[in-house]
Amino acid sequence: MTSRLRENRKTDALDVITFGEAMTLLVADEPGPLEQAMLFHKRTAGAETNVAIGLARLGFKVGWASRLGNDTMGRYLLAEMQREGIDCSHVVCADAQRTGFQFKGRVIDGSDPPVEYHRKGSAASLMRVDEIDAAWLCAARLLHATGVFAAISGNCMEVARQTMSMMRKSGGIVSFDPNLRPTLWASTAHMRQGINALAADADWIFPGIEEGRLLTGCDTPEEIAAHYRNLGAQVVVVKLGAQGAYFSHAAGQGYVPGFPVAQVVDTVGAGDGFAVGVISGLLEGLPLTEAVRRGAWIGARAVQVRGDTEGLPTRAELARMD
Repeated sequence: MTSRLRENRKTDALDVITFGEAMTLLVADEPGPLEQAMLFHKRTAGAETNVAIGLARLGFKVGWASRLGNDTMGRYLLAEMQREGIDCSHVVCADAQRTGFQFKGRVIDGSDPPVEYHRKGSAASLMRVDEIDAAWLCAARLLHATGVFAAISGNCMEVARQTMSMMRKSGGIVSFDPNLRPTLWASTAHMRQGINALAADADWIFPGIEEGRLLTGCDTPEEIAAHYRNLGAQVVVVKLGAQGAYFSHAAGQGYVPGFPVAQVVDTVGAGDGFAVGVISGLLEGLPLTEAVRRGAWIGARAVQVRGDTEGLPTRAELARMD
């Protein structure tokens, strides 16, 4: 049996909507191999929900559509998203399905932490095109999509394709972060083809430099941005890690330096934080240079905390940005 939360509630138009899988994240308290970890802290995880949380903390009206199992992990995730002020009216809770989860190790040397996923056959992977509420979606200002959700299953790929196409045709904005997860794809060629097909329906694209090289065959940020501009993107921002980012749009191009970081604690979620900064800045009407600078600042905050969302600022914290 499934039930749609607040199914008949009429919602006001939202600023941002995203479709994607949320997972319960169990983060090890001490460094070392995951199999030796005995104590964990519970947090939320998910590329799309990280962005949703970040934008909600900045005061945007955000909606998230997904499926969760009607289990303890699903109820935890739902409560956390609602606590952040996110519209969860289009989250389906399914009694016969389960919520995905993941383990993440702790590192102290600034490297990428080990991550172990348990998501195959999850409730989110069973989302269907006929669950898309086109009126709800297309009334929003922006749809944010990532390559993670599209890679989870054939169902999710079709939902991603349809939602991006619907939003673009309705005149809304589509932002897209490739956010590559090679292990979720049958092959590199399949991943490249699938991600680039989605990118062709995006207005704003945020690839990392190595992602861009793999997806386009180009080498420099300028060439990568030109590739996606030629596909129809209005804005391309190529993330360069600690070095900052390169941006390209009709009004010009340029580089924005990164913010100094005293100690890298956890790199997971930095790209999502970067997307929060750029999207929020552009929706507020900031010049692209300033929006990218905000993205670099939030990304730098994100690598200095252990969880995926602890570094995402509130509006008051953003006002103190150096």
